[in-house]
Amino acid sequence: MNKTLTTLTRALAFALALPLAAAGARVAKPKSHAPQHPINLNSATVTELMQLPKIGMKTAERIITFRKEHGGFRRSEELMNVKGIGEKSFQKLQPYLSVGSAVAMSPASVRNPAPKAAHPKHSPAPKAAAKK
Repeated sequence: MNKTLTTLTRALAFALALPLAAAGARVAKPKSHAPQHPINLNSATVTELMQLPKIGMKTAERIITFRKEHGGFRRSEELMNVKGIGEKSFQKLQPYLSVGSAVAMSPASVRNPAPKAAHPKHSPAPKAAAKK
């Protein structure tokens, strides 16, 4: 009988401890961490985008695809045009977003290089000083 009581006591202790341990594990697990610095939508990698709250790999890849197809983000609100990001999601993300220069530049925005200096052979000869 003593052996049965010990086994029963252990089973009861285990049965009580298991839900408590599971509840403690859920509380101890941190929610998503906010990024330390704002994430630039025009230069961030998939890994950097995944630091944003509620952004997984698929959504991060969609953001990059949108960026490539549209020449970058001009305003952070354009993020709502990406599938999976609605107004509520955007409101949570907005404090962590920045928009710098666009990754893909249009040909019109690329400056022409400075004109080359004239080659000495081809430059006009200086006029001789007038003699008095």
